[in-house]
Amino acid sequence: MQPHLDVRFDAPVEVPEAHLDSDPVQAHITASEELASLGYWEDAYQRLRSAVELMAGPEHRPHLVRAELDRLRREHAMVHEQARRDFLTASYNRRYLDDRLATLLDDPSVARSGMGLAMVDIDHFKKVNDRYGHPFGDRVLQRVVAELGAALPEGAFCARYGGEEFALVLPGCDPTEAVAVCERARIRIDRHRWLELDPELRVTVSAGVAHTVAQPPDVEQLLVGADVLLYAAKGAGRNAVAFREESGTVALAGAAGARRDIPQPASLDY
Repeated sequence: MQPHLDVRFDAPVEVPEAHLDSDPVQAHITASEELASLGYWEDAYQRLRSAVELMAGPEHRPHLVRAELDRLRREHAMVHEQARRDFLTASYNRRYLDDRLATLLDDPSVARSGMGLAMVDIDHFKKVNDRYGHPFGDRVLQRVVAELGAALPEGAFCARYGGEEFALVLPGCDPTEAVAVCERARIRIDRHRWLELDPELRVTVSAGVAHTVAQPPDVEQLLVGADVLLYAAKGAGRNAVAFREESGTVALAGAAGARRDIPQPASLDY
């Protein structure tokens, strides 16, 4: 079933009296608007094409058809893009993440170099909301997303997984590159001028980075593996990026690697 989309045309098509009987024309226009409001875009295109062909004379028909269809396609593209975005942070949403992960496994760059996936969580975010309120917390979320996406490689993207948890998808990155990208993002967030929002505010994130080493790669295993490593980073003191070395040992990137107590969850084939 097509998803319901609440769409209205800003400029309804006017029917010239000089042309053919307006009843069939108006019927096509009405049907087009109703189909578009329900998300049946291809059917709406065909109805609108029929209406314009009835309205226009042969000498103007191609131009008018193209103009009207281009307008409808632009509206379709805008609504489609909005449906893929999280309304608060403008990052991609969970629906887009799930759909894109499934298609990326067949991408040539992923088949060649694999794909990194990081689950990123804002440390102690509940305390931020409790102390400052949810509108303030929303501003923190928006700035974290901006820093997460500030230096992503080509083809990579950030998606809101839920609440204060985000996914960084890094197609074509080998394990070392994926960890380095996430560690740089963690540092940017740690060093961000949070005092511009409040003099006492400090925000950090923890992340777990998994990679598609299993053949064939499996999306669910990749997500679970990244989530396990995220909780290892939190268990090691937070503000850290956790990953697995080739031996299977869980390690932390950068300066956090010197910490003594790093949880070692069971190994997963991901």
